[in-house]
This record gives sequence, C-alpha cells and structure tokens, in this order.
Amino acid sequence: MPTVVIGTAGHIDHGKTSLLRALTGIDADRLPEERERGMTIDVGYAHLAFDDGVELDFVDVPGHDRLVGNMLVGAGEIDAAMLVVAADDGPRPQTIEHLALLDALAIRDGLAVVTKIDLVPEARLAEVIGETVALLERTGLGGVPVLAVSSTTAAGIEALREALRGLRDRVAASPVGWPSPARLAVDRVFSARGRGLVVTGTLRGARLAAGDEVRLEPAGHVARVREVQVHGARRADADGGRTAVNLAGVTASQVRRGNVLVPLPGRDKARGPAWPAIQPTSQLLVEISPPSAIADATSWPPRDATQLRLHLGTAAVDATVRRRGREGTPLANGRATARLALAEPVATFAGERAVLRQAASGDLAGGVRVLDPDPPRGASRRRVTPPRLDALVAALDRDPAAARAAMLDLHGALPDGGTIEFSGDIGDALRDRAVALVTATVEADPLSRGLALPEARTQLARTLRTLAEIRRSWARAASVALDDHIATLVASGEIARHGDRLLPPGTGAGAPDGLAAAMDRLEAALGVNSPPGLAGAAAAAGCPPDGIGALQAAGRIVRLEADLAWATPTFHRLAALALDMARREPLTPAAFRDATGSSRRYVLAILEDLDRRGILVRQADGHVPGPRAPAA
Repeated sequence: MPTVVIGTAGHIDHGKTSLLRALTGIDADRLPEERERGMTIDVGYAHLAFDDGVELDFVDVPGHDRLVGNMLVGAGEIDAAMLVVAADDGPRPQTIEHLALLDALAIRDGLAVVTKIDLVPEARLAEVIGETVALLERTGLGGVPVLAVSSTTAAGIEALREALRGLRDRVAASPVGWPSPARLAVDRVFSARGRGLVVTGTLRGARLAAGDEVRLEPAGHVARVREVQVHGARRADADGGRTAVNLAGVTASQVRRGNVLVPLPGRDKARGPAWPAIQPTSQLLVEISPPSAIADATSWPPRDATQLRLHLGTAAVDATVRRRGREGTPLANGRATARLALAEPVATFAGERAVLRQAASGDLAGGVRVLDPDPPRGASRRRVTPPRLDALVAALDRDPAAARAAMLDLHGALPDGGTIEFSGDIGDALRDRAVALVTATVEADPLSRGLALPEARTQLARTLRTLAEIRRSWARAASVALDDHIATLVASGEIARHGDRLLPPGTGAGAPDGLAAAMDRLEAALGVNSPPGLAGAAAAAGCPPDGIGALQAAGRIVRLEADLAWATPTFHRLAALALDMARREPLTPAAFRDATGSSRRYVLAILEDLDRRGILVRQADGHVPGPRAPAA
C-alpha cells in the first residue's frame, strides 16, 4: 500500500503539534527556537505506524499568519488534510486561510479534529463542532469526519487513530487520479557530520536505492544516492512517503528548498508513466481558479501584468500574469487560462496543482493547475485558440492519454522518443505537400527520375517549420519523423518510391529504358576529376539534349560552363577537398591542380564557382574559407 501523507492545518496555538505528539510520540517542532517559543515556525514531520505495518506520514505546518509561505511548503506535497480547531477558540483567521489554501490545492479528503476539549463544557464543544462542520461544507472538504480529542488527557486519541486508519485506506484505495511522475520535492537541505549533503522530501512514483543516479531540477545537477533513510532508519531503498536522501556529487550551494530530485531514466526505477514528466521551465500555461468562497475577496480574474507569488510543490517564486495574448481564455465556473512568466525557473509537470497569492498582502489570488510546463511558442503559438485550450483543460480531467493528445493538438508537433509526433491536421498538410511536390516534379520534366528523397525531406521540413515550432535540438528527430511520414505515404500508395526517388503512383521511373541507360552512361563519364567536354561525352553516351537537361534537373550533374560538367558526387568531393585545403593554408590553383591530378582549366572553374557562392574567398596569397563555408 502506498504511503499516505497528511498535512495539518489550523490557527496558531490550536494544538497541531501537541496533537501529533499525542498520536505518534514524535515532537514535530525540530528547531530549538520552536521549542523555546512553543510555536511551529517551519514545517515539521511525524509518522504513525499501524499494526499492519503500514505507516502514515504527517506534515506539521506553522499556523501563524506571517508563516503561510512555510505552511504551503508542506501543503504542496500532501494527499489529505487534518484540520485542527481548538474548542476554546473555535475557527479563527488562519483556520479559514489554511482551508482556503487547501481548497486551492484541490485537497478533497481528510478529517477535522477539535482539540482542547478538556477546557470547555459540552455545550461549547458542540457549538465549535457545528461551526467547523459549517465551515468545511463551504469547501471541497465538506462531509469529512469531525472528531473531538484532548492531547492532554488522551481523550478521543484512540478514536482519532482509527479514523486516520480509515482515511489512509480511503485515500490509498481511491481511484487513481492524475499520475505522479517520479520525483522528490526538496523541503530541507542540510549537512550531516560524517555523511555530507542530505535532502528530505516526499518521494512520489519512484523507488530510490543507494547507488542510483538522480538529477536535481531545474538546474540539472547530476548526483548519486549514497544512502536512503525513512523515518530516521537506514533502508536498502525507499518507495514513497517521507524520505531522506544522502547525496554525493553536489554541494549544499547547488541544492535548495524548491528543487526537485528526479531519478535518471534508464534504470527501470520509475513506477509512474513516462508522461507527464518533470520539466524545468520559467514559463507556464496554467488554468487559474477563483479564490475559495471562504477566502478574503480579491480582484478576479487577475489583470494582465499582475505580479503574484506562485507556490508550487515546495518552491515559491514571483510570477507575472500574462492574459492579454492568446493564452488568456475564459473558462466555465469563473476559471481562466493564462501564461505565467516566472522570475526564476521551477521544475513541474502537466497537471500539478499550485497556489497564487498577492505579492504584497499575501491574500489568496487563486488556485492553479499547470496545463503545459512548456507552452507553445514560435509557429506553434498561432495554434493556441480557445477551443484547443478548452480541450486541454477537459482532457486533464480525464487521463494522461487524452491530455497528451490535446497537448499535441495545441503544439502541432512534439518530440516522442527519437522521433516527432504530428497532430492530425499537420500530418494531413505534410501529406498534401509531399504529393504536390512529387507531382510537380514529374509534370515539370517528364524525363525526370522523380523527386530525390533528400530534396523531399528538405521541402517538407520547410513546410513543417511554417506550421509548428521545431527546435534545433529536435532536428534529428524531425528528420526521422519525416522519413517515417514519407514511408507511410509510400505504404498507403499515395506516392511511389524507386530507389531514392519519389514518383506519383503508377508512374514509371522517369525516362524510357534506352534514354535512362544513356543518361547513366553520361553520368558515369563525368564522374572523374578531369571530365571530357559535355557535348562530346553526351554524343559518345548516346544521350540527347533532353537527357542532359533531365540530369541537371535531377541534380545528378553539376554544369559550370556550357561544355563543362561533373557528376554531382565527384564535384562535391572536389569542392570538399578545396575547402579542406583552404582551411589549412591559402589555396592556390597550382596546389589544387597537383592535389587533383587535373589541369588549370578544371581547378579554376571549381574555385571560381566556390568564390561566387561565398564558400571560398580569393585573397592575394590564395583562396581561404568564405562566410558561407560550412563548419569544419
């Protein structure tokens, strides 16, 4: 059974830490100043072991209004909530604020505990329980159990343990919600004597063991796991819940609260799906929800360029709301989409919940769900339309497969392993373009052998870049995807392939057999460093002028003068030799002539062509690489 993490919530001095001590025997106030002042300042942790061997993790958060940011560090990684209300005080401002924050994070299960019942008469207890129930009913936690206990006398503690057992079973057995990618959101970083750097957090969707490699996002630092501890005890591995990880290969200055530890792929450790995946980003496409009905009133929706504070996982970062462009679309129930520009990168994934607060007052500005951690840009941004945003929001309510399909439709093209996946409309556009290119090639020259495969790939890549963003890092994957796309068109019979040439279906491979053979003979005759005159070579090969033109149109020969041509591979080899020699020292015609074993006529024609195209530049002492010379 997976470990369930429960976060406390409630006003300062309502007994959250005392309640956990009575339940677990653990003092969640770990800092000396917390014990001295009798109040929780930072997030604390405790756990409860049941007789079936399954443990329950608790996150104890501070209740002071000035420490809500610390409260959200703990609340960002919980499965359920335990609201604590003191019987003598009743619901207070931070009770309401914490509930509103839990509502924004879409926490929908938990329980409420009325503490300090030994200090009040039964009538007052009943009144506070009624107020608590009424308050819960205005949030997503409406209907959860409400129990009454005394941490001092232990009254009701056993009943609370049983209720927690039921909560644990209920959360663990509930239908699987949005998948949790393998990660540990770091909430503490410290150095242990004799061990080195230690980070703690809630481990999700992964198993970690000594020797495993991990990456710390968003910076991308790679580290190795030295040791794993769970609840203070060394373990061979950990598979979820509160976990401490001793790391090697990184320093304390490279890690901080808010980082996310991600197991490196390829080690078969992740239990969750490959998508959604953790991504470093400073731009988010999000769905924002109005503040809870119990929160203080705030302007809604946030105006364009509003500065807010985003609390996501264990991170907190300044964010600027962008709603004026394509990403700002109204949704049902008062929700809206927006782009958030972050002051610094975070690590997140599609579907993660977060909270926006006012930067100055700290008031709740709304709940957040990440729609896309890497929003469309470039040509793909034109695809951001209200119908596609609506479809993505709806798909995130269903399952990852639907969400991935909706995101692909939003972007038009997305990497998928070693290739790129295209949306339906872009696949159709590429098909139409490929058929049109092949048809036009043959119509322009009936003797053509068809469209060369490299040229087809180049033309389709140009078309693709006008339809969707294709990043430089995706170039190899795009080439594979386009080859796969062409192969699919060939398999479906929409185009035909003869060798490395593409033709309309049912079309012969270019010229008649006799002419094709003559063209092959001429191409072979021109495949030498010092080719014969073109007219004489064509006559000897029996190749008419139409055949010469077809060879040129197909890119099989390079004609520099009326009577001077090379077979294309030979010309490219000679041009590459010239550029290589010019990189070492200024290239003279004499040196090039000696290297090729040809004559001055041939080398001058080649050097002049390379000069004209900017691949070489002529200087006083010879030719040197020009501005258009390819990288070495």
